[in-house]
Amino acid sequence: MQLTSDKTRYLLAGGWNTLFGYCLGVSLYTLLSPSLNTVLIAVLANVIAISMSFLTYKLFVFRTKGHWLREYLRSYIAYGGTAVLGIFLFWFLIDALNVSIWLTQFLSIAITAATSYFAHKYFTFRRKI
Repeated sequence: MQLTSDKTRYLLAGGWNTLFGYCLGVSLYTLLSPSLNTVLIAVLANVIAISMSFLTYKLFVFRTKGHWLREYLRSYIAYGGTAVLGIFLFWFLIDALNVSIWLTQFLSIAITAATSYFAHKYFTFRRKI
């Protein structure tokens, strides 16, 4: 008997990943903005956050076995469009509109959270029938 569904585990992992990604983006920006371009900081934050998300989804949510490299690369495809949009928003809101990092990071994360469950369930970690 399964104690929690993949949707419940996804919400728990998503909460962790959101908190991790939010703190990571703010921390990296605070530490690196004097010496690195905002876009480079956003790219670095996305690479680290996507890697963390991959691990939590693979090991805790969908519990797939093997296929580490294939699923890791698929997770980048699943996040690809939203990551590019999130990086653009990070740059645009901070550099062009002078929006605070706190609000910018919240908006960037909200975009990826809305669509990632289905992308991961039906693409990244799909099981063959």
